[in-house]
Amino acid sequence: MEAATLRRPRVWLPVVAGVGVAVTLGVYGRLHDPAGTSGIGDALRLQSSKVWLATTVFLLAAVQLTTAFSLYGRLPSAPWIPALHRWSGRVALLLSLPIAVHCLYALGFSSGSPRTLAHSVLGCLFYGAFVTKMLLISRPGDSRPWMLPLAGGLVLTAITGLWLTSSLWFFTTVGF
Repeated sequence: MEAATLRRPRVWLPVVAGVGVAVTLGVYGRLHDPAGTSGIGDALRLQSSKVWLATTVFLLAAVQLTTAFSLYGRLPSAPWIPALHRWSGRVALLLSLPIAVHCLYALGFSSGSPRTLAHSVLGCLFYGAFVTKMLLISRPGDSRPWMLPLAGGLVLTAITGLWLTSSLWFFTTVGF
């Protein structure tokens, strides 16, 4: 039997893990009782902080896109581009965690409006796609060449959708 055939099932393990993460987050967010927030003033300050953190994550995602194009030879590159790509991704993930924890714990998975439903689904998609991307990176010989850019594109799409359904909505509804 050919070696590539023996490895083929492992190609989909990162995808299965990512789907598992996304579904687990969605189920947890839907089934637990949201804690809510302590008061209207506190809620507005907290929401404002989340909006600016999310905007920073969105801007770092733009850095990720630009550096990915550079890594794939679509834009000029420099020796520091791979490090910038890795570190902008790490910082973006770290900044996204307090937002996600608050959204899951205090608000849960919401389907109260099309915007909040889309936001909830995109939040789950983001972390699922991120897990898939990280697992694909850790085993480069086991995946197809198109899988990593696809996972990265899903991460970027989810971040963009999250920003549109949260930060942009907040800026246009509440203000800066």
